Amino acid sequence: MTVSDTISDMLTTIRNGLILSKDYVYTPSSKLKLNILKIMQEEGFIKTFKEEDVRKGIKKIKINLSYVNGEPSIKLISRVSKPGRRVYSKLKNLPSYFKGYGITIVSTSKGIMTDKKARTSNLSGEILCQIF
Repeated sequence: MTVSDTISDMLTTIRNGLILSKDYVYTPSSKLKLNILKIMQEEGFIKTFKEEDVRKGIKKIKINLSYVNGEPSIKLISRVSKPGRRVYSKLKNLPSYFKGYGITIVSTSKGIMTDKKARTSNLSGEILCQIF
């Protein structure tokens, strides 16, 4: 089965792993996913992630999920821009998620970054997902 939206698939895998209180989950690897996971790790939503070889040319990512006092670090995680409907935002309309307690991950011309970093860099772009 082919997956048309791999980012949404990764976010759903993380969401399901948190619901089942798993320590880690696996997802197929890509550069975009690694960049998104790097931001999630910097913001404290996941512990760590590591790319592993399955066989020659095929890699997967092991994502260690984070919990605080037995509760998941991620309360809400949602995909905004989808393959059938891309969502772009100008700098002045860049959304703040849960009044700054959550993050919005944005794909800009300078790479993948949070909404806060995009504002300080004076960049706008495609809104990938939001996490709280």
